[in-house]
Amino acid sequence: MIWKIANFVLCLGAVGCGALLFGKAVSRRYAYVMLGRREGEPFRFDRRRLREWAAQLFGHKKLLKDRRSGLMHLIVFYGFIVLQFGAVDIVWKGLFDVRLPLPAYDWFVLSQEIAAAAVLVAIGYAGYRRYGEKLRRLKRGWKPSVVLLFIAGLMLSVLFVSAFDRLREEAPASALAPIASALAGAMSGIAGTWAADVLYYAFWWAHLLILLGFLVYVPQSKHFHLLTAPVNLALAGSDPPGKLRSLDLEDENAESFGVGAVETFTRKQLLDLYACVECGRCTDVCPAAGTGKALSPMHLIVKLRDHLTEKGAAITSKSAWVPEFAFPSDDRATVFRPAGTPSREGRGEWTGEGVTDIRPTMRMQKDAWRKPDASDGGEPPPRPEEASLIGDVMTAEELWACTTCRNCEDQCPVGNAHVDKIVDMRRYLVLTEGSVPSDGQRAMQQIERQGNPWGISRSDRAKWTEELDGVRVPTVRELPDFDVLLFVGSMGSYDNRTRKVTASLVKLMAHAGVRFAILGNEERNSGDTPRRMGNELLFRQCAEDNIETFRRYGVRRIVTACPHTYNTFKHEYPEFGLEAEVVHHTELLAGLVKEGRLVPAHPVRERATYHDSCYLGRYNGRYEAPRDILRAIPGLELAEMERSGANAMCCGAGGGLMWMEESAGKRINVARVEQALAVSPTVIASACPYCLTMMEDGSKLLEAEETVAAKDVAELLAAAVFGPSGREASSKEGTVR
Repeated sequence: MIWKIANFVLCLGAVGCGALLFGKAVSRRYAYVMLGRREGEPFRFDRRRLREWAAQLFGHKKLLKDRRSGLMHLIVFYGFIVLQFGAVDIVWKGLFDVRLPLPAYDWFVLSQEIAAAAVLVAIGYAGYRRYGEKLRRLKRGWKPSVVLLFIAGLMLSVLFVSAFDRLREEAPASALAPIASALAGAMSGIAGTWAADVLYYAFWWAHLLILLGFLVYVPQSKHFHLLTAPVNLALAGSDPPGKLRSLDLEDENAESFGVGAVETFTRKQLLDLYACVECGRCTDVCPAAGTGKALSPMHLIVKLRDHLTEKGAAITSKSAWVPEFAFPSDDRATVFRPAGTPSREGRGEWTGEGVTDIRPTMRMQKDAWRKPDASDGGEPPPRPEEASLIGDVMTAEELWACTTCRNCEDQCPVGNAHVDKIVDMRRYLVLTEGSVPSDGQRAMQQIERQGNPWGISRSDRAKWTEELDGVRVPTVRELPDFDVLLFVGSMGSYDNRTRKVTASLVKLMAHAGVRFAILGNEERNSGDTPRRMGNELLFRQCAEDNIETFRRYGVRRIVTACPHTYNTFKHEYPEFGLEAEVVHHTELLAGLVKEGRLVPAHPVRERATYHDSCYLGRYNGRYEAPRDILRAIPGLELAEMERSGANAMCCGAGGGLMWMEESAGKRINVARVEQALAVSPTVIASACPYCLTMMEDGSKLLEAEETVAAKDVAELLAAAVFGPSGREASSKEGTVR
């Protein structure tokens, strides 16, 4: 009796202590998140968001993109849910020697054994993937392994508690407790003895202490995602994917714009940091990381998280670690030292293997993110509250390596947003510090002065119309009752290669009898490039100028061949007053083909592979319209690349990188063209002027331009509609109605 009372008191003490330490760890990290800025709009949880939340959390929608990893996690996830009921039963019986009054108790025991065995198998497979397969995206070391040991120990304790319980009660073997019965049978010599009783309580306490240890460890590790990921997924914005938050540029009290300190991120952005599970899926698909650049999306989140934890502890004067005595005390900031010890991989000449390889970037990040010691020389490392976000935590090199393709976000199973954080830090560099790579600065200056990145005269914007043979292109002044505004864009107006795409599109629209007009020299840059590069002020000027022009001419429908313009007009201009339908040229052309207004009657005997534009695909979910056009062309064979659709790799031009030279690792467009060449195409099709340029340049660098051509979907459709000579286009001369 005394032993049972003592056991009960000790159990209460252990549980109370564990709960207290858990509460402290969670509350302190909660306080760090609360250092961030308050969100502008109240949270609304509607049915659509509820369905998406349930699909991600309970259906593992994104996790199952990697089927083996997803299935493993699914087993652990639901196994733990089942085993929580068993944990209550184990603790209850150890305290009171009475089973929980559950119906069909023997079947309940069977469910516990199945769940424990399944989780053990899944954890074994997790260890094999990390240390056997050695997946490039997964970290190795004691920190990633400790949770595997926790879970394995927990599962074994469940099975051994059940086995010794059967021995102490001398219960016969049962088909409804096969594993416990087998273990008990192997130790049948101690059945009914004091040894069985002692071993039962030894494993009972092991189960309880592992459970409580795991509870305390979780919020202080990457496994905090067990609590934060459901919340993070629930708080995911209802805005279109990738829509950037606007800045209040008229705030006279603002000392800076953008994010130059971790606490100036929003609270939701800071919650992202603690939701990260360090699975590496983001880095695995990142075009920058895959070609040896400094940027790794996973390390971006992890470095920001560690910095937030250190700085938050310094600001709140509350240690991040609970219990504090278990962790070394060190008030030095963990900083990024790119010029010190990072290995040469990821800088300069490409040293990876294959088409893409994240290992050089992973090694560089591992070498450079650390607590400096005396061997570093120079000035002592800053204290956490003094460490600069851009310089000591993130480097400008990393921020400017991002193509804003959002493949990282599309793969993230916990709903993290990487791109908005990068753009916010770019905004700080551009608007507050005036720091921009010289070639990027040049492009933005030219946009500001002449409305295009090359600095060509504004008065030459409509000069391309003089090169058309047989089709008159009216301006909005000449055809005031137009139905569709063709927004040509800077590439379509000035770039010699993209002008051919514009010509094909115009001929197709004219042939189909579409009443369209252009703005001519009144057209301005869409502002996408300045915005993604962080120049919110220049973007705002472009947006306001364009919207004023649209209103002046009563624009109701806009078609554009540029996915970047399409995305900006469709999702970001409405905030500034745009009220018009926005259509990508592939959507328009696919509709005209379906309606029979365009008939692709001439065979185009090519083997084509289609490269998905990030801003048309991942940003806007438009994958089928370009493919519908290609499938409608007689004689054309469509071959998909291994990375296509939602997981297509970026061409390397997004986020303003179209106007900046790659200086590290392998060129992204070369890697993408290599992926295309793997399916032996004769044509690489695209639906974006940036992508077209990058595919052509990549083909030339690989000396494949003689055998593989880069074509826009509109050019291929024009060849099918008009034939090789294009004479049919002239029949519509002057009939743009």
